[in-house]
Parts: sequence; C-alpha cells; structure tokens
Amino acid sequence: MKIDILTLFPNMFDGFLNESIIKRAINKGIVEVNIYNFRDYSLDSHLKVDDTPFGGGAGMVLCCQPIFDCIDAIKTDDSIVIMLTPEGKVFNQKMAYELKEKKHLIFLCGHYEGFDERIKSICDMFISIGDFVLTGGELPSMVISDAIIRLLPGVIDKESLESESFTTNLLDYPTYTKPRVYRGMEVPSVLIEGNHEKIKAYRLNEQLKKTKELRPDLLEDNDGK
Repeated sequence: MKIDILTLFPNMFDGFLNESIIKRAINKGIVEVNIYNFRDYSLDSHLKVDDTPFGGGAGMVLCCQPIFDCIDAIKTDDSIVIMLTPEGKVFNQKMAYELKEKKHLIFLCGHYEGFDERIKSICDMFISIGDFVLTGGELPSMVISDAIIRLLPGVIDKESLESESFTTNLLDYPTYTKPRVYRGMEVPSVLIEGNHEKIKAYRLNEQLKKTKELRPDLLEDNDGK
C-alpha cells in the first residue's frame, strides 16, 4: 500500500513516521508513506497557497491551483483522494478495514479557514474523526493512517487483531499480567486455571458487560437498529 499526505506542515509527521509500529511497517516495505508540502506546487512568486474569501468573512481559504497540481502529479488509476473535513463521514474501524484494501490513498490536510469548494471535485471521499475542531488535517491523517496500517498483513499478529475493540462491535476484554496480586487487586482466577473454554466465555462476557456499560450504542449497531 502507498499513502501520500498533502500538508503545509510536513515536520509534524516526523515522530509519526519514525517511531514504533509505523516505522517497522515502512522498514519492512509493507507500506510506503510520502509527505508532500503542496506549497512546493504553488505558482505564486511568494509560494502563496491561500487567499481571502469571496464575499468577505474571517480567515484565509486554500486555493485550488497548488492542490490540484500536486494531486495531478501523484495520482494514478489506483488512487483514492480523501479530504479530511468536518463535513465528512465519521471514521470507524469498519472504514479502516475497507480502506486497507486500497492500493493508494491520498490524504488532503486542510488548514486556515478551509478549502476552496472546487477542490472537492477531485476528491473521492470525505472523512472526519469526530465532532470537534482542530487546527488542521494533519492529526486526523495520522490517526486514520495508523488505524489502516496496523491492519495490513505482517504489521501486527493476526490473533491480536481479531480480539481488538470494535472488530465485532464490542469493546475489548480486560487483560492482566504479573504479578497476580498488586495492592490487593487480584487477577480473576479463571485466567489462571488454564481452562481455555472458560477463559473464552469469560472474556466474551466481559466484552458484553463493558460495552453495555460504556458504549451501548455499539450493541444497538450490532443488532442492526
């Protein structure tokens, strides 16, 4: 898979690309991630990428030309262009699984007051990570890329993925490690006894209990309501 991210602030991605699981996935050749500063594509003598909005109003609006030209330069027949915007569909695990099947994702990170409306004409999808406002699309692009990359074969053990939260619309079950007792808090005995059928039943019950208590909306989604 290839992921290209268009941004005005490429340095924000240094830590994201050079630490932990994402770095290992890149080093293994499982995913290729490229960061493009679309200011480099500006034809303005001062590399300007934004301007005042027609009709007046606060803030600056990102111009068409640098973004169109940048996407034209990197887009292929396999590309899916994704605008990160509050107007988009809220990202979830189901979407992560769908996007991991794509060969080439292009994420467009906004900034300032937003995009010239005409930029939407070259986008295939519009995604949000929640009903709140951020300074730009850089953090959402990292969140979404992380969620997708970790699902690619060879990045994380398959068994670990199968038991994760949201895989079956349930939150994950509680986990414990040594010591067995810490500050009076003891690991449930069923996890110590070695009966794998009982452990499986216990974990499912805990998933259902936790989801009902903390995210009952997920159970409603499971029922198709």
